Amino acid sequence: MNWADRNLGELCSLITDGKHGDCKNEDGSGFFFISCKDIKDGRLNYDNARQIVRTDFAETHRRTDLKPGDVLLTNSGTIGRLAIAPDDDRTERTTFQKSVAVLKPIRELITSQFLYYKLAEENTRLTNSAGGAAQMNLLLGELRRFSIRIPPLAKQRSITSVLSAYDNLIENNRRRMQLLEQAARLLYKEWFVHLRFPGHEHTKIINGVPKGWERKVLGDVCFEVRETVSPNSFEPNTPYIGLEHIPRRSITLCEWGQAEQVTSSKHRFHEGEILFGKIRPYFHKVGIALTDGVASSDAIIIRPVSPHLLALVLMTVSSDGFVAVCAQQMREGSKMPRADWKQMQQYPFPQPPDGLLHTFNDIVAPILTQLKTLAFSNRRLNAARDLLLPKLMNGEVAV
Repeated sequence: MNWADRNLGELCSLITDGKHGDCKNEDGSGFFFISCKDIKDGRLNYDNARQIVRTDFAETHRRTDLKPGDVLLTNSGTIGRLAIAPDDDRTERTTFQKSVAVLKPIRELITSQFLYYKLAEENTRLTNSAGGAAQMNLLLGELRRFSIRIPPLAKQRSITSVLSAYDNLIENNRRRMQLLEQAARLLYKEWFVHLRFPGHEHTKIINGVPKGWERKVLGDVCFEVRETVSPNSFEPNTPYIGLEHIPRRSITLCEWGQAEQVTSSKHRFHEGEILFGKIRPYFHKVGIALTDGVASSDAIIIRPVSPHLLALVLMTVSSDGFVAVCAQQMREGSKMPRADWKQMQQYPFPQPPDGLLHTFNDIVAPILTQLKTLAFSNRRLNAARDLLLPKLMNGEVAV
C-alpha cells in the first residue's frame, strides 16, 4: 500500500505558533486574534473572537500568514483541538495567540484534510508529547519531530472523502440548528420585546404591559432546582454537563461528558430543564437539557412551574436582555463574578393570555423537538465517524 512514516517537519513548509504576547483590542476592526477557545468542533468559531488593531495584526501575520487550507492545532492548555482554515475572506485577516500552532502542508506530499484527520486520530499521542507542570504545552520542536504514517495522495483523498461525508452531514445539521434557534429568538423578540404579537394593533399598552397580560416576575413562573447528589449515587455513564459543555448563545445543550471522572457533589437535572451558567453570565451560556444527568454546581438549574411555560421561560432567560441584566447584577465572588438566582427571579415576566401563549408554544415547541432530533443525529454521526477514523487511518478498512 506504500504507506510511509514521515515527520510533520518534512510534510509541512512551516510549523509555527502565534504571538507570544498580547495585542490591543479594537472591536469592529475586522482583524481577528484567535485563541484556543475559538477552535472547536473542527472549525474556527468567530462568534467571540477578539478583534485587534491593524498594526498588531500586521506584525503577527507576517509570521503566521494564515491561508485557506492551513491546519490549526491548539498546542497549549487543551492539546489537540483542530481546524482547517476555511476559504473565507476572514482567513487572511486572522492571526492567533501562542496557544495555537499553524501547520502548512506541502500539497505534493499530504492534503490538508488528511493531515487534519490524522492529527485527530493521533490526539492521545500528541497530548502525551506535551509537557509542563501548571499547563500542558506542546513545543514546536516536538511537533516538527512528530511522526505520522501516510499513504500516497490518491489514497489520502479516498480516505478523507469518507470521513468528510460524515462531517458535511454534521455541519449541515449544525446550520439547520442555528436557523431554528434564530427563528425562535426572532419570534420571541417580536412578540415579547417589541410587543408586536398577533392582535397588538387592537391591544392597549398600560405602563409597558399589554392589557389582559398578568404582571409577574420570573420567580412566579419557574424556580431553581438544587438536588445535590454525591459521586457514589449515580452511574459512571450518567451524562455530565459542566460549563465547558454549554455553548455560548445557543439554547441546545447537545454536548455532555460522562460522570465517571466526577469526584465532587453535583446537581441533578432532568430533560427539559434549563441550565444557566452563573459564572460570568455575560458569556451567555444558557440552554435546555436534552437528557437527564448531573451538572456542575456552577450552573443554575431552572424548572418552569408548568410545561406550557417552558418555551417562554427558555426564550426569556436566554434573551440578550435577561443576560445583560444578570451581568449587571452579578455578585462578586472570591474568584469570579456570578449570577444570583435571588436577583434573577425578580426579573419582570409579563405573562400573556392563554390563547397567545398556546400560539407561541405551537410554533416554538416543534422547533425544540427538531433541535433535539438534530442534536442526537449529530451525536450518532460523530460516534460513527470516530469509530471509523482509526480504522481508515491505519489501513484496517480499505477504500
